[in-house]
Amino acid sequence: MKILIVEDQEDLRHVVAETLRENAFAVDESADGEDALYKAIEWDYDLIILDIMLPLMDGWDVLMKIREKKNTPIMMLTALGQTPDKVKALNAGADDYLAKPFDLTELVARSKALVRRLGGDRKPILSIGDITIDTATQRVMKNGTPIDMSAREYSMCELMIRKRGEVISRSFLYEHLTDENDESMSNIQDVYVYKLRQKLGKDFIKTRRGQGYIVEDH
Repeated sequence: MKILIVEDQEDLRHVVAETLRENAFAVDESADGEDALYKAIEWDYDLIILDIMLPLMDGWDVLMKIREKKNTPIMMLTALGQTPDKVKALNAGADDYLAKPFDLTELVARSKALVRRLGGDRKPILSIGDITIDTATQRVMKNGTPIDMSAREYSMCELMIRKRGEVISRSFLYEHLTDENDESMSNIQDVYVYKLRQKLGKDFIKTRRGQGYIVEDH
C-alpha cells in the first residue's frame, strides 16, 4: 500500500516516512501544499497523511481541492488539536485526525485501520483458501504455519488478497508497491510474484497474459 506524507518539518517527515516503510508501506514525501496537491491528484495513493500548517498552500486548501477530484483516504496530522479544529477537518472531508505530538505506533495503527476500513475490510484478518493474513501484525499463515516474508513480499501479498477476484495490472502493482525514490526496474513484480508462488503455492497468483495477475476469489 502507498502513502503520501505531507509535512514541512523535515526531521519529522523523514521519521514518519521511515517508520511507515518499516511497516511495509511504500511512501512518497512532500514538504509543501502545492507539491502535495500535485502528487495527490496525479497519483493514486491508498492514504494521504496531511499536515495543516504548510508553506505555499495550507492543509485546509489542499484537503478541499483533493476532495473536488478524489476520495483518497486522508488523515490530518497537525499541532492544532482543539475540538473545533478536529470537527472542521472531519466536516471538510478528512477521514481521521491525529494531533501532535503523537506516538508513532498509534500513527501506524491508524494508518492500517484507515486503509483497511476504507478498502471494505473492517477486520484485520484477511483469508483466502488456506492462507490467512493478520494486517495488524503483518503475519502471514498457510495452513496455520507462519510464513516468513520480506516487507515487499508482504505488501504484494496483502494487496493481491485485498484485490482478490480482480485482474491487477503490472502498472497498478508498481504504483502501489514502490515509492518515488525506488529505482527498481519494472520487472520487480515478476520477482516477487515468483517468490510468493514459492512460499504460498504456484497457483496462489495466476497470470493473465497481456492483462496482469489475479488471486482468484474461491
